[in-house]
Amino acid sequence: MSAESKNETASTVDEEKAISNLQLESITDGQNERGIPVVKFVEDITSFSKSFDPPASAELIIGAYSDLFAKFKSYESSLNQKRLNFTEKIPEIEKSLDMVKKLKAHDEEEPLVARYSLADAVFGKAELDTSIGKVNLWLGANVMLEYTYDEAIDLLESKLKLVKNDLKEATADLSFTRNQIITAEVNISRIYNWDVRNKREEKQ
Repeated sequence: MSAESKNETASTVDEEKAISNLQLESITDGQNERGIPVVKFVEDITSFSKSFDPPASAELIIGAYSDLFAKFKSYESSLNQKRLNFTEKIPEIEKSLDMVKKLKAHDEEEPLVARYSLADAVFGKAELDTSIGKVNLWLGANVMLEYTYDEAIDLLESKLKLVKNDLKEATADLSFTRNQIITAEVNISRIYNWDVRNKREEKQ
């Protein structure tokens, strides 16, 4: 084997070792209460590079942060969709809860006249007998169950509280995730500039 081939082999081995050393824990610094990683801000890039054995190249570090950046962007999209779903659910639950409360409070001796949706902008009228004291609720997945007014109110109030809490957490996680994206972008930019400066100094 020629000296050049040996050098190439040694370089490949060192690079593979550096890649294996550059794990997620190396570029993150803990996580939030729901397990989302905190992106580590690299203050001293030279020291950070030399903390690996062999020292990690700018290409490797940028590649690692770029992968993390892509994962955060994907998670950001997922959180946006979750927030949208929760935001749409809350008015629906509130509307159902308000309706059940009106049924419960209505004078049982007189039928309750209500309008219901048949299609977009098309409504029908119905007289509801509230003396039965029961209502059917859609629970999803084509499942409908019968509840008393009190049971329905308790169920809807608990679901409303849960969805509002989910919305709050998703909003907080979205803000947190966007901050991690910014940190990753800043790291990538700073490491790139650091590498350019180093290469320029080597040529001088």
